[in-house]
Amino acid sequence: MKKNVIRTTGRRKASTAQVKMTPGTGKITVNGKDVNEYLPFEVLVMDLKQPLVLTGTENQYDIDVTVRGGGYSGQTGAIRLAIAKALLIADEDTDPSSPNAFRKILKVEGMITRDPRAKERKKYGLRKARRAPQFSKR
Repeated sequence: MKKNVIRTTGRRKASTAQVKMTPGTGKITVNGKDVNEYLPFEVLVMDLKQPLVLTGTENQYDIDVTVRGGGYSGQTGAIRLAIAKALLIADEDTDPSSPNAFRKILKVEGMITRDPRAKERKKYGLRKARRAPQFSKR
C-alpha cells in the first residue's frame, strides 16, 4: 500500500462511507461515478465538500468514496465526516495549537462530531414511531 493513501470511515443515519484520499487534483468519485453525477442536488455536493473548502484543500486531494445504505442526505453526511477524519490524519504533523491547524478549523464548524440522530423505531399499536391511529369517540 502507498504511504500517501489515507483511508477513513464515516457514518450518518443508516449510511456508511469509506474514503480513500490520495494527493491529486481534487477529483471526487462516489461509487465509481463523479460526485456531481451521483448526487442529484448541488446543495448536497456543496455540503460534502465543506471540510475541503474550510481547510483550503479543494484541489490538493483526489477522493474515492464507497458508500452504502440510507438515502442521499445520510450518505452525504457520512462522506463529509470521513473526509474530515482523513484531513485530520493528513494534517497530523502540524502543531495542534496553531490557528491554521485543521483540527481547530473543523472542530469549530462541527465537522468532526458524528451526528447520532437516527430514525426512531416503530412501536406496536402505533402506525409509526409516535403516530397513533385516529381516535373515534363514537
